[in-house]
Amino acid sequence: MGKRVLLIEDEPNIIEAIRFILSRDGWVVETHSDGATAVEAVGRKRPDIVILDVMLPNKSGFDILRELRADAEHESRPILMLTARGQKKDRDMAEAAGVSHFMTKPFSNSEMLEMVRRLANGAGEGDG
Repeated sequence: MGKRVLLIEDEPNIIEAIRFILSRDGWVVETHSDGATAVEAVGRKRPDIVILDVMLPNKSGFDILRELRADAEHESRPILMLTARGQKKDRDMAEAAGVSHFMTKPFSNSEMLEMVRRLANGAGEGDG
């Protein structure tokens, strides 16, 4: 299995931080920043893990997550959702839509790396 992550995020600082953390660990990090075409990008790039921001231009991360989970090709793909808002209702919505794990910003470098590794190894499912 490769080590490929698709980061769907529109904040340049977050993109650079995650790219730095994961590429040092051997991951290939591709990025996408438009919610409207995010589902198509996942289908085209076929990453091992998707890191998905909640607040994106043109479509919310929750809508993207629901669309991915409704597609048999993506229903079991690990998806780590990021949000600056860590309210319980956001976490509950993500879990109801089938997120693999939910993480609030700001996150520590070690927390991000550990969770991506766990998801790549099949752990972390449903423990959001």
